[in-house]
Amino acid sequence: MATSKDCFQTIHTMHKAALLAHRKQKSEDTSTLLGGQLPNKVVHDNNYIPLMTTGPDVSEKQMQEKPQSFQHAILTALPEDRHQPKPVIVVGPAGVGRTTALEKLIVDWATGKHLQHFSCVFHFTFRDLNAHKGVLSLQALLLQCYSHLSPESLALVLQNPKSLLFLFDGLDQYQHSLEPPTSLTLCSDPQQPASVSMLVASLVHGPLLKGAAILLTSRPTAASLESLDGYRMELLGFLKPQRKAYCDRFFSDPIVASQAFENIERTMGFYDFCTSPRFCWMTCSIYKSLMEAGEILPETLTQVFVYITIHLIRALSLDTTNARDLVTSLGRMASHCCLGPDSNCSKEEMASTDVQQFLTTPTSMKDFLHVDGDLESDNCIFSFHTQKIQEFFLAASFYLDESEAVSVEELLENHEGCVEFLDLYLAGLSEPSQRKPLESELGEFNTDHIMDFSSWFKSTSRKALESYHTDRHLHYFHLLHQRQNEKLVKEIITPSARGISYGVLGVHDCVSLSYIVTCLGEWDQLNLYSSKDLTEEKANLLVPAIRLSHKIILVQSSLSAGALAHLASALSQGRTTELDMSYNPMGDTGFKVLCTGLGDCNIQTLKLPVCGLTEACCGDLVAVLTSEKSHLRVLELRGNTLHDQGLRKLSHALGSPHCKLQELQLPRCELTGGSMEALSTALCVGQSELRILNLAQNCLTDQGVDWLAKALQYPCCQLQSLILFDNELTAACCAGVAEALQSEGCRLTELDLSVNALGQEGALQLCKALNKPGCPLEKLRYYSPQHACYVLSVLSVVVWEPLGNETIHAFVSEPIRVFCCSLVRCELTTLVFKELGVLLSSGTSGLRTLSVGLNKIGDEGAKHLWVALGNKRCSLEHLDVEMIQLTDACVGDMSAAVRASGFLKSLVLKNNHLTDTSVPALVQVMQDSRTMQEMNLQYNDFSEDMFEMMDQCAKIKY
Repeated sequence: MATSKDCFQTIHTMHKAALLAHRKQKSEDTSTLLGGQLPNKVVHDNNYIPLMTTGPDVSEKQMQEKPQSFQHAILTALPEDRHQPKPVIVVGPAGVGRTTALEKLIVDWATGKHLQHFSCVFHFTFRDLNAHKGVLSLQALLLQCYSHLSPESLALVLQNPKSLLFLFDGLDQYQHSLEPPTSLTLCSDPQQPASVSMLVASLVHGPLLKGAAILLTSRPTAASLESLDGYRMELLGFLKPQRKAYCDRFFSDPIVASQAFENIERTMGFYDFCTSPRFCWMTCSIYKSLMEAGEILPETLTQVFVYITIHLIRALSLDTTNARDLVTSLGRMASHCCLGPDSNCSKEEMASTDVQQFLTTPTSMKDFLHVDGDLESDNCIFSFHTQKIQEFFLAASFYLDESEAVSVEELLENHEGCVEFLDLYLAGLSEPSQRKPLESELGEFNTDHIMDFSSWFKSTSRKALESYHTDRHLHYFHLLHQRQNEKLVKEIITPSARGISYGVLGVHDCVSLSYIVTCLGEWDQLNLYSSKDLTEEKANLLVPAIRLSHKIILVQSSLSAGALAHLASALSQGRTTELDMSYNPMGDTGFKVLCTGLGDCNIQTLKLPVCGLTEACCGDLVAVLTSEKSHLRVLELRGNTLHDQGLRKLSHALGSPHCKLQELQLPRCELTGGSMEALSTALCVGQSELRILNLAQNCLTDQGVDWLAKALQYPCCQLQSLILFDNELTAACCAGVAEALQSEGCRLTELDLSVNALGQEGALQLCKALNKPGCPLEKLRYYSPQHACYVLSVLSVVVWEPLGNETIHAFVSEPIRVFCCSLVRCELTTLVFKELGVLLSSGTSGLRTLSVGLNKIGDEGAKHLWVALGNKRCSLEHLDVEMIQLTDACVGDMSAAVRASGFLKSLVLKNNHLTDTSVPALVQVMQDSRTMQEMNLQYNDFSEDMFEMMDQCAKIKY
């Protein structure tokens, strides 16, 4: 007598055999070009390529870095030792292979490969479940669908729910909700009659066969997904490796397979829908027929669908007139599907399109359209196999239409929000080279419509490219790429369209941008600011654009090691002269990769502030700087922890005859005076071409600056600008600096000693050096929180902190030509302003810019400036008197001074007490003056009534 275990095993074996037999029978059905290969046939013919998925509960970063196969993800989500099973929800777009993946899962289980801890697997489609009306028990439903099971054997199987796996395919087609009505109780007994929707809800939520495993598939659009709790995984379909494997299996000749794959990737690999196995089947099928006929393979998506349409039409053996009428009818149907709520047509609606008079057989109908239901039934529903072919027929029918009823603008407006590729196809079909093969089957396109599109395209593209909206730029780049018209690109892409940032780029964007740059032959500035996800794939696609760009901006961007490798390769072969990678967390490892392209390229300016670099990178940097082929002139390393050891390595490079560096920026690099001896030696050897050296915000101390001061005295030292801002210096370093400034070999023209405690003693020592005839210094900055800041130079003077009248008098009496003087917020008095007036009127001053804002001197002190301005010997061009308590009383003298001045160009009167009374005089003087370019009157006491009057003069800012 057989035991229950033996009976169970018999049922198990019988169920597997029945499933396999049923699938083998279904595999004999016919596949269609647009509909794709039938899932059963793919699995039965061993043509299944594992689909990629995110797996359950993984982050987006993990999805990008480590996608896994669907089978592996399922085994992870449905382990044998699961305790509290949740539904597994597999989500993916149309054509991504959800149904085929389930078929493979069932066959693998039935053949003993996977999931053998389940005794039975039950598969349902939601479309079939929709057909069940009335009530029945779960046991009755299973017996209807699996007639090879007897009631007794099924009852035995249902006794162990944990050994059961239920597969539900196509949740997006389900006409019911997975959430049961609140007024009803879920089923818990397999023999309890209920509606099918109640049975499904009870299974999914657990009371019915509690412990059974549930797996559902759906498009992302299903409403029930939002409230469904479970392990969700995104089905990615075919990534590039899977597409390569598919081509290798589809084409028997490896060379042909490689040619097809490379063309597909170049032409369409950047579109999301290329991950669809159905699309791969369709593309490979059409490529095979083209290659066998010796035809040229497509270069755009439009051309792919041109050849698909030709293939379908030729199969019908229609003449040109009927073929043209068919495509026109399909265009009407496409418009209806786009605008309708369900993207399909009923049998009655199909009659109005005239499609059925051409597609007279079930086979021809299914070649062009997806048919849901029996063709003889009034409930039959028709739709296009994909949105892409639907919109292609809509675009083609527009050009075939002989009427003038609808313009291209109206067509796009009417279908706005419900189309994705329409303008892309319109762009492609507007080009003679792309539409010619289709015209040979359908007759010539309507030339008026083609001209209408060309006019619309030029008008809207120029307007879009004049804006600063990145997405609009990129959209028209896509359209230009689809048109493949180099002459048109050069006509439309003007210099004004090239200056915006393209930081957030998709794969399609990268392809289109590179195409545009390649057509133009060069690009002034490739701005990829804040590219947070510049992957290896995207960087590879951008290589043509990088090679042809003179300047590349990758500020605050994040590049993978693979992306850096492509960047380095492009730089070594390109014409880029400036690369800005500020705030790019590449670190020493990433920089090492970048250096592979820096040693032999045209880069002259390299900016690497705050890139996570340490002294470990300096060896690679030295190799770049000392390369015979290096053109590097400017190097910025601000905010990297190079330490003294790193600078010592760089100093070695500065002494190399091959090093052409002229500017080195090293602020905040955690340097000390300990590395200054090596740097000083490099500057003195006669090989260094360094002109500008910035060592700001490093703890150099007086001892470190002494080494630099010695170097400045050597005739071989080329240094012209030395920035020692905030270096913890004292007056003790000033003697050495002063000695250097007085030496005959010193070439220094700019010295910044700001934010150092030099004191008055140190400043006086520097001033003494400045008095020596022949001192080359043109700009000296010094600011101390404790003392007055003296900046005495041929170009500028900046003074902060309170200064006495005697100090100003002594300063202005010196025979030094000062072009710029800033005395903002220095608590100056009226007597100081009097001395300034004397200086400006003396004829010996070369002062061009004077800033004396934020000093409380009022009209009385300011009148000395107005008197000076009226003097013909005053050459002041820019005067800033912000917030010095001016009133309307000064406007008469001020206006007279402005009229008399032959040099004044700008006057800043912000934040004073001028009122409406002054406005007419100020407007008049600005209109009369031939030299004045701007008067800034912001934040005074004007009423809105005066705005219209001030608007009469464009030179007034208020």
